[in-house]
Amino acid sequence: MDETLVTLVKEATTTEVFSVWFLIGAALVFWMQAGFAMVEAGFTRAKNTGNIIMKNLMDFCIGTVVFILIGFSLLMGEDLFGFIGKPGFDLFTSYDNFDFSSFVFNLVFCATTATIVSGAMAERTKFLSYCIYSAVISALIYPIEAHWIWGGGWLAGLGFHDFAGSTAIHMVGGISALVGAKILGPRIGKFTKDEKGKIVKVNAFPGHNIAIGALGVFILWFGWYGFNGAAATSLPQLGSIFLTTTIAPAVATVVCMIFTWIRYKKPDVSMCLNASLAGLVAITAPCDVTDAGGAIAIGAVSGLLVVFGVWFLDYVLRIDDPVGAVAVHCMNGIWGTIAVGLFATPSAPGYSIADANGNVMAGLFYGGGFKLLGIQLLGFASVATWTVITITIAFYIIKAVIGLRVSREEELTGLDSTEHGLPSAYAGFAMLPEYVEEGVEGETVVTGDVPADKAVEVTGVKPVAVTGDVPVAEAVEVKKMPTFSGDGHKYTKVEIICKEAKFESLKTAMMKLGITGMTVSHVLGCGVQKGKPEYYRGVQIEANLLPKIQVDIVVSAVPVRDVIETAKKVLYTGHIGDGKIFVYDVENVVKVRTGEEGYDALQDVE
Repeated sequence: MDETLVTLVKEATTTEVFSVWFLIGAALVFWMQAGFAMVEAGFTRAKNTGNIIMKNLMDFCIGTVVFILIGFSLLMGEDLFGFIGKPGFDLFTSYDNFDFSSFVFNLVFCATTATIVSGAMAERTKFLSYCIYSAVISALIYPIEAHWIWGGGWLAGLGFHDFAGSTAIHMVGGISALVGAKILGPRIGKFTKDEKGKIVKVNAFPGHNIAIGALGVFILWFGWYGFNGAAATSLPQLGSIFLTTTIAPAVATVVCMIFTWIRYKKPDVSMCLNASLAGLVAITAPCDVTDAGGAIAIGAVSGLLVVFGVWFLDYVLRIDDPVGAVAVHCMNGIWGTIAVGLFATPSAPGYSIADANGNVMAGLFYGGGFKLLGIQLLGFASVATWTVITITIAFYIIKAVIGLRVSREEELTGLDSTEHGLPSAYAGFAMLPEYVEEGVEGETVVTGDVPADKAVEVTGVKPVAVTGDVPVAEAVEVKKMPTFSGDGHKYTKVEIICKEAKFESLKTAMMKLGITGMTVSHVLGCGVQKGKPEYYRGVQIEANLLPKIQVDIVVSAVPVRDVIETAKKVLYTGHIGDGKIFVYDVENVVKVRTGEEGYDALQDVE
C-alpha cells in the first residue's frame, strides 16, 4: 500500500513538474520573437529597422487576437472529418474548464509561423498588407494544417510525425515566404538587367548589423530548447531532445563554415548564422525519435542545404530573400520532415511512432523500410499544397485590393520614415539617401549624392559668421608678418584616404617619420578597383559608399616620398578599399594663432 502511494505521488509530482516545464517552454518560444526580430533587423538595411521591429511585434499581437477568435478552435477543437477543428468560443463560454496551457503553447507556435514570412518580404512590403496576411496565416492557414498533424486530423491518424513543427511551422512559414517574395518582386537594385530585361548580375545588400543578427541567432537557439523540448513527458526524453537539438545545428554550422571557406576563400559569417538556424529547423520534426548519429547526419545536410538554398534563390529562381528565410525554413523544414522517415529509431526514449493499426514504424536507415518515409512524403506534399494554394489566394487578393508593395520612392527612402514617421531607428544617426538612375528596372542602387543636374536648388541660405571663443585679452598676440613672397621652401599636401581600422597604424607610422600634426576627417567613399573580391552570402560585393578616414598632412622638411611609401606599406592588404593617396603642391602655410607663415608655420607639426 505504501509503495503504491509512493508511486502515485511520484507520478503526480512528475506530471506537475512537466506541466510547469510545458509553460516554461512556451515562454521560451515567445522569447524567440526577439530572436527573429534581431536576425531580420541585422540582416537588412538600417533604414528599415523600425519597420521590422514593428512587424515582429505586431504579428504576435495580431496573431493572438485572431487565434482567440477562430484559430485555436480550428486547431484544437473537436475534429470534423479529419480536416478542421470545430469552431467555438470555449475560452469565453467555459473558462473554468478551459485548457489554458494548451492555448498559450499553441499560440506562441502560431506566431512563429507568421513571423518567418516577414524576413523574405522585408524592406519593400506595405505595413498594412503585412498585418492582413499575418492575420490570415494565424487565423486560417496554420491552424487548419496543424490540426491535421496535432489536433487529431487525418495525418495524425496515418502516423505522420512532426514533433515540434518542421512541417507545420517552418515549412509552412517558408513556403509562404517563398510565394510572397515571388509575387512581391525583388528589392530595387538586387538584380541588374540588360537592355532586353534579362538579369545579368546579382547584387549584394550586406546587412547593416551582423552583431545584432548574431544575437538573434543565439536567442533563437536558446529558445529552441523550449520549442523542441516543451512537449517532452519524461526526463530521458527531454535529455535526448536537448542532445539532438544541440548536435544538429552545431554540425550544420561547422559544415557550412568549411564549405564557404573552400568556396569563397573565407568563412561566411552570415551564412554560418543561417546554418545554425537551418540545423535547428531540420531537427525540429525528428528531435524526439532520432539518436546522435541521426542528428549528425541531419545537421550535415542542413549545413550544405542552406548554402544551396541561398544560391538557388539568387541565381536560378531570381527571388530576393534578404535574410535567407526560404533556405532556412522552407528547404530545411522539408528536409526535417523527410529525415523522420530516414532516421527515426525505436531506441529513442519515449518513441511512439505507429501506424493506424498501432504497428511501430521506424526510419529507412534503421530497418523500418519505406512505409514511414512514404507517410512523411505524403504529409509534406499535402501540407505544401494547402499552403501554396491558400497563401497565393491571400496575397493576390491583398495585392488587388490595397497593394502589397510600397512605392519606389518609399522603398528608397526607407520604411521607417515612410510607413511609421520614424526618421531613424538609431537616434542621432542619419540614414544615407539612395539615388537610382532612371532606366531599366532593377538598376544597381548607388547610395550617395544626387547628380548635380538632378539636384534640387537650395535657396535662401545665408552665410554664417564665425567668431572666436577666446576673449581678446587672453588671446595669443598675432604678429604682423610681411606679405608672403616665397621663402625658398617647397610645401606639399599629402591626402590619404583609408579604412577606419587602419588609422591608428597610419598615425603611429607618420609620427615615427617626424610628422606630429595632421587633419583627420570622417568621410564616405566608393570606387571600382582591382583587388581580392569580397563576398556576402555568396554574392560578390560591389563598391558602395563606405565610411573612410581622410588624413591631410602638409610637409616640407619630411620627404614626400617617405610619407607615400610609409602609407602604402601600412595600408596595403590587397583587398578592395585599401585607399588612395593624393599629392598636391601648396603655395603657402599660415598659422592662425601666431600669424607665422611658410616654413615657420610647420615647425610644430613636422
